[in-house]
Amino acid sequence: MSLLVALVLGQRALADSPFIVDAWTKDDRLPQSSVIAVIQTRDGYLWLGTLLGLARFDGNSFTRFNVNNTPGLPGNGIVFLFEDRRTNLWVGTDKGGLCAIQNGVVKNFETGGTGGKIIYAYEDETGAVWFCAADGRIYCWRNNQLDLHPPYSPELWKQLFQRAFHLVLPRSAGGFWHLQNGRVEIWNADKAEKDFVACPWTPATVTVVFAAARFAPFTFDASVTAACEDGQGNLIVGTHGEGVFWADGSGGWRHITTDKNSSQNIVLSVCLDREGNLWVGTDGGGLYRVKKNYFDSPASLPEGVAKSAAEDAAGGLWVTFNAHGLVYSQTNSVNHFGIGQGSNSWSVLVDQRQQVWAGTRTEGLFHFVLGGFQPVREAGKIGPQIFSLFESTDGKLWVGGENGLGSFDGQDWRIFSASDGLPPNAVRALTEDAPGNLWIGTDGGGLFTLRDGKISAVASPVKNISCLLVDRENALWVGTSEHGLARFFQGGWTLYSSTNGLTIDDIGYLIQDAADNLWIGSYEGLMRVSFTNHAAGAPKIISSRTFLTRECSAGAQPAAIRTREGKFWFPTTEGFVAVNPADLKSNTNPPPVVIESVLVDGVQQKNNPLSSVWPEAVTLTPENEQLEIHFTALNFSAPRRARLAVQFRYKLEGYDNKPTDLGDTRVAHFPKLPHGQYVFRVTACNEDGVWNETGATLAITVEPPFWRRPWFMVAGVLVFIAALAGIIYLISTAKLKRQLRALHEKELIEHERARIARDLHDQLGANLTQVTLLGEMAEADKDLPREVELHARQICETARETTHALDEIVWAVNPANDTLEGLANYACKYAQDYFALAGVSYRAELPPALPPMPIPPEVRHNVFLAFKEAVNNVVKHAHATEARVKLQLEPEQFILRITDNGRGLGDLSGKQLRNGLKNMRKRLDDVRGEFDIAPGAEGGTVVQLKVPIARLKP
Repeated sequence: MSLLVALVLGQRALADSPFIVDAWTKDDRLPQSSVIAVIQTRDGYLWLGTLLGLARFDGNSFTRFNVNNTPGLPGNGIVFLFEDRRTNLWVGTDKGGLCAIQNGVVKNFETGGTGGKIIYAYEDETGAVWFCAADGRIYCWRNNQLDLHPPYSPELWKQLFQRAFHLVLPRSAGGFWHLQNGRVEIWNADKAEKDFVACPWTPATVTVVFAAARFAPFTFDASVTAACEDGQGNLIVGTHGEGVFWADGSGGWRHITTDKNSSQNIVLSVCLDREGNLWVGTDGGGLYRVKKNYFDSPASLPEGVAKSAAEDAAGGLWVTFNAHGLVYSQTNSVNHFGIGQGSNSWSVLVDQRQQVWAGTRTEGLFHFVLGGFQPVREAGKIGPQIFSLFESTDGKLWVGGENGLGSFDGQDWRIFSASDGLPPNAVRALTEDAPGNLWIGTDGGGLFTLRDGKISAVASPVKNISCLLVDRENALWVGTSEHGLARFFQGGWTLYSSTNGLTIDDIGYLIQDAADNLWIGSYEGLMRVSFTNHAAGAPKIISSRTFLTRECSAGAQPAAIRTREGKFWFPTTEGFVAVNPADLKSNTNPPPVVIESVLVDGVQQKNNPLSSVWPEAVTLTPENEQLEIHFTALNFSAPRRARLAVQFRYKLEGYDNKPTDLGDTRVAHFPKLPHGQYVFRVTACNEDGVWNETGATLAITVEPPFWRRPWFMVAGVLVFIAALAGIIYLISTAKLKRQLRALHEKELIEHERARIARDLHDQLGANLTQVTLLGEMAEADKDLPREVELHARQICETARETTHALDEIVWAVNPANDTLEGLANYACKYAQDYFALAGVSYRAELPPALPPMPIPPEVRHNVFLAFKEAVNNVVKHAHATEARVKLQLEPEQFILRITDNGRGLGDLSGKQLRNGLKNMRKRLDDVRGEFDIAPGAEGGTVVQLKVPIARLKP
């Protein structure tokens, strides 16, 4: 919305007045419409005091603070703001509250509640801050304490309250402004130096009688509510009901006001920012920004949709309007011309011969002859609507219309149509390059060129052409109605669109200034754009500044023109505006960049939004999925609601060092980041392309998952080393066990070989020796038949014993018999054969099914020999008639039990018996078993051979 300035209401005041005024209200999230205090702090923000709290403004949006979201704020009615040299922001409320804000921390000071609201503050050279209360009291803050009763002189009291009531205002150039007795004066020391005569506002003298008796009554001009200086030292005064008065430096005043005595004219506060903008707080009208206006529009020209303009040699302007026809303006005279059946003029051109040509919407081309416009019948085939008029350097008139193209050389007309190579589309734009080639832009049919009388198509990436321009480098610029801007140079194309920084992709008209900037008229307003890096496929826009947010016209050629005095005239939907580009001052202030908030997985990381200082670092855990960084640039000069007034660029160092252009987007999103250290750096440029290359930075640390942390990695290395050592140990142990087992097996084999050799020697050798002796004895006694018979019988007996011994040796050596079943079967068979020969009754008791339990050969052999000894004892020593063998299986062992009915254990004195029992016990000990011999329950003897199963594994 625009504040109404000077004499006339409406958007037209934007061009007619020396100021541009924009307003921010509650609709823009201003807390409340009465802005009682305005200040710009050293960090660049504007702070506003309203009756519903405090607001911080970055030029784009407001951040609001009140007693509900800001603990410590003494109240919502903010009527006073002041910043000291320590950057403490002092805030006073309408109920006398006072606090200081430093880095987002609010510190309250008790004023006793009797002094009234704070109305003025002053910091002396010692750093002490003096406060004036509405009832005349003075407080002093020094050494971090507020003194409610400081000592002060009457001169200091008078000086402070003169400034509080705007009677005296210090000047930046030295001295003071004095505003009293209806006059404005400059004082130096104690005398007047310059008199501005009478003040331009209506004074209202008021005498204040303070509640405290010690203070004398005070008289001041109540119509003055606020005052400050501009950058040139000119006085600015806000009034109660008459708006703002701005001194022009030459003794005159500019009056900024609305058209009626409303709340918008009641000024409560004024502040000049560092960019030269004046901020005005009103009583109910919101916040206003006032800045100088370099655009003007002659009041003599009508309002409405302006289309085309042309200047003649006398400096007169021929202009066309949608609703007002064709108008000629020269100095202070304005003439209106009707064309054809009505006011349907569209485009206008003054050629080198000063002939005036006008194109219409429905009746074709007209020519100004003898004070009026006459139709050109010869150009009828071009179409009822004439879009473009252009004069080439050879003096030919070119006319683009709905049905084709026509040219006039002063004598004859020539019409170009589809038969000459043109498409069946309207010709919307015409221009000429340095060699004299004519370029033709059509609506949907693409681009064409006319060389040596022949029309040929030009391959181009755009079709819907709205305007054409050849710049000083002989590059062709092509504006389109949908696809932005294209540049054709030396056979290559470069495209520019809203993704590269243009405000909009619909281009209405183009014109180039002396600094090689392009001025672009569009439906989003008037832009001035500076380009660089025209390499094909790699466009880059340095700046795109919007000067007017009103809608520009489109569809006619010529549209914008440059007059002989250097002014540019731009057609808009609300009339023509003019500006001299040389008068426009660029904003050379790099915009301060501030990181305002950081959200991790949607959770705000800044606990104190009141502080404008963001921590330099943020830490993320491995579980965090999203990082969102909000930032802003403090720019207060950009046009209201203009796109791309501020542009941002960022890069995340350590992740992707390539800069990312954001346009005017003020937030950067990042997905889950790998663990590591990053630096987020954001920079911004203002509306004139001046970059703050330092920008703002944020260090980001993403913690590694626990398995990537040093302690875990150290532990992992240790575990790995331990595991490796364990594996090596296990492998070495297993290898050693295998070696030991091999040695043991080798030892067993050697032992078994020795046993076999011993058995062979002891049994077979002895038996064979006995056989040999018996044979010799038989030979010696061959003459004695009875002796030979006896020797033969002994030889047979010895041979049988040898056979049995050999059978035992073979059975013991055969690995197929290394099972419990093999042992049981062989032992029972031996007992059966032996007891049968001895005539002893025998019974064997075995389990129905024996498990396939392996038994090492050494165990099998020792158990069998012990069993054999027990069976022999039954016959030789027990003289039993009955014997029983039983095999009993238990979980941990098996028991081989031999029971007889002999004479028992009565006599164990026999040496042979004692040696046999000793051998049996030793054999069971060798296999870690147990040998037991005891008398039977019914007489006889019981021998038990207990062999552990767990120890049977080889």
